[in-house]
Amino acid sequence: MKKLNIYIFAASVLSLSSCSDSFLNLTPETTITTETFYKTADHFEQATVASYTGLRNIALSGIFMDEMRSDNTFYTYYSGDRGPYNSTEKLALFLDDETVGWSPDRYKGVYSSIAKVNTILGRLDASELTEEEKKTVKAEALFLRAFYYFDLVQHWGGVPLMLQEVTTEAEAFAAKSPAEDVYKQVLTDVSEAISLGLPVASTFPQSGRVTMGAAKMLRAYCYMSQPTRDYKAAEQDLKDITQMNYGLLDSYEAVFNPANKNSKESIFEIQYIEDGSNAGVHNDIPWRLIPKCSNNDFLMGITFSNYAGTSGGWCVPTEEMIQSYEPGDKRLDASIAVAEGKTDDAEQFTCEEVKTVSDFTPTTGKNFYYFIRKYCHPPYQYAGRAGDNFPVYRYAGALLLLAENLVAQNRNAEALPYVNEVRTRAGLEPLTSVTAEDVADEMRHELAFENHRWSDLIRTGKAIETMTEFGKTMKAKYQWILPSAFEVTGNRLVFAFPLRERQINYLLEQNPGY
Repeated sequence: MKKLNIYIFAASVLSLSSCSDSFLNLTPETTITTETFYKTADHFEQATVASYTGLRNIALSGIFMDEMRSDNTFYTYYSGDRGPYNSTEKLALFLDDETVGWSPDRYKGVYSSIAKVNTILGRLDASELTEEEKKTVKAEALFLRAFYYFDLVQHWGGVPLMLQEVTTEAEAFAAKSPAEDVYKQVLTDVSEAISLGLPVASTFPQSGRVTMGAAKMLRAYCYMSQPTRDYKAAEQDLKDITQMNYGLLDSYEAVFNPANKNSKESIFEIQYIEDGSNAGVHNDIPWRLIPKCSNNDFLMGITFSNYAGTSGGWCVPTEEMIQSYEPGDKRLDASIAVAEGKTDDAEQFTCEEVKTVSDFTPTTGKNFYYFIRKYCHPPYQYAGRAGDNFPVYRYAGALLLLAENLVAQNRNAEALPYVNEVRTRAGLEPLTSVTAEDVADEMRHELAFENHRWSDLIRTGKAIETMTEFGKTMKAKYQWILPSAFEVTGNRLVFAFPLRERQINYLLEQNPGY
């Protein structure tokens, strides 16, 4: 199976419309069109790889829409620089609306990927592929469509269900389907992908392509997130994963080392390459997470201004998050570090030293900033272009989701070994009993800054309570936060449909409360 690090031109091909039958519209045989492209196995390989590209947008927007929307992180406030940052800050403050950034790009990117998948599925039967090749392509495409729709329903609730290649103007407009129907479609797609025989990961590092483990993980999350939960079905999928070839790496820190991409702990991760071109295969997330500083080459090994645009100082671990780690938890220093130095009158920070959090004592006369360390692996070769993959599903997460599942079924004793397996790797003493709160706490620290916290809070019914209390804490700490911030209601558990999308699709009604 070819690796996802094959990057191709096919994305541009996927949106081409069909030619008219008129002889006036005849196309030279050497020109690539939808009539000539979707024929061979190589064509579908290119098209399938192109369908993965939307995952990168999900990872990037997730640090703002999933992680910074939670009690794990906040952002650094710069009093003299409000312009380009105000929109992003609104996501953290629950002041976002239909015009806020990140949401439109994520929504558009996901639907663009769905369109690519729908074209693959629609053109597959008429292709030159063997029946076995068709099964392989179909299984991968169905997983991707299920994954993308799960992302949509998690963030917007009910959304338009587009399940066919759009070939006419009328087909491009659709009203949103109820969330229950979207969850049903996710389950239908991923279940068919499973039945078609997705590969089971057996050798490591993996290729980065979809596997049976990823499909089982997605289906388990869907079973446990839909309005009517199906814990028994999810339990079976998660136990199936424990019988596959996955396992925890010996070191938590090693999980995020680029040398260990697609390891035995990885069930699914988003692929990147540290590349100096403009091919869009690199990861710039690490530069957004470090503090804005005048000398970020000190942190990253290469000069790159993260003062411009929206880079630097985002998704900053909160003091409460740091204090919530148990003493001796190895995940703290593996996940978070401290940049210490001096800040001038113009709020420009010059980093002088990077320190560990666990034994940190501020130096008199110096400033310091916490930042997410787990994705920072300098020195980098290219400015703003890292090659670190981004985790989606990990084996540790599967163990904890299984523990959450069993506790929800009042089978706490059965959940205990799965929690303790994760705790042992973190250097913590095993628990003698486990509650839902214990599992949630373990999941918070194990999956910290991996874009899970917001959806975890929603799935467990703790989002409104947790974020309301968090808001009170932040308002007391920062006087510049508006009184209207952190009014977390049921309507705020989903995002506003972007204005641009509602202008394009006249059938798309805005979510209540926006």
